[in-house]
Amino acid sequence: MNRTFRVAFIIGLVFIAFGNYIQTGYYIIKPGTAESLGDKVQVEGKVRDEEGQFYMVTVAQQEANLWAFLYASVNPVLDLRPVSGVIPPGMSLEEYNQIMQSWMQDSKYLAQVIALQRAGYDVSIASDGVEIKEIISGSPAEGILLAGDVIKAVEGQDVYLAEEVVNLIQAKRIGESTNLTVQRGEELLDLNVTTTYHMDTTEKAALRIYVSTLNWQPLLPLDINIETGPVIGPSAGIMFVLEIMDRLVSDNLTAGHAIAGTGAISLNGKIGGIGGVKQKVVAAERAGIEYFLVPEENYQEAKRVARKIEVVSVKELNEVLQFLQEL
Repeated sequence: MNRTFRVAFIIGLVFIAFGNYIQTGYYIIKPGTAESLGDKVQVEGKVRDEEGQFYMVTVAQQEANLWAFLYASVNPVLDLRPVSGVIPPGMSLEEYNQIMQSWMQDSKYLAQVIALQRAGYDVSIASDGVEIKEIISGSPAEGILLAGDVIKAVEGQDVYLAEEVVNLIQAKRIGESTNLTVQRGEELLDLNVTTTYHMDTTEKAALRIYVSTLNWQPLLPLDINIETGPVIGPSAGIMFVLEIMDRLVSDNLTAGHAIAGTGAISLNGKIGGIGGVKQKVVAAERAGIEYFLVPEENYQEAKRVARKIEVVSVKELNEVLQFLQEL
């Protein structure tokens, strides 16, 4: 009996160890951190000395071995996403991270421009356009657009930032034609591409291309620095705007509260949907934060996982500022 038990025990250990080495081809998306922006944002001549804090919230991801995959499949807080749904086929992890880092930089610059303009400053933008970095296999843009093309306008509207291109395309209906003005070498081309559904959020329109802002920066009247370390992507844009504005205006925008949120923001103040919202809500709630600002299109998903935190649906910056004023 003892010998049988020992054999079964050893087999069990081998089986468990074997499962740790089996990679499933999926990433686990899980709650990350809630990080105070008070120490991460520096504005020339302005110091945060009021009660309350704004927070940016992150998600974390890791490759899923067999056991992690099985655990994530029954845990409602976690999501499983195929590697090809995170990193496009043919693109290396390093290349993907470089694009996400450029989107984070865009988000920082954009927040500086919006916050300063809302506070009454004149700010101009210098940019060479939006470069197409990668065309995902199966994209409707295959054979029409090329990697290296620079998008100058969408539907005749000049674009300076990658986020502007993304937002304008997502404002289209799935299956609708989109007109792009593209610089290709010395030629300026007018090209039409039909949208398809977004790979992550199927109700959104997309062209399934990766774009990056080309050589842009705001011309600022004040020095502003946002230090985010390894965090990448554009989804902290609205929170950067609020933290900078709180330094520039006389009111305490937080009203002494702990407020987190997520959402990409465009130059016109519109707040766009993001991924990983339920993991961000959980991370904020674990940190004891009172309010969570979320794009309108992500509201229902955020509301489903919220237990104590109050989730606030917003579509644009004006709605955010109105909510803060009511606090």
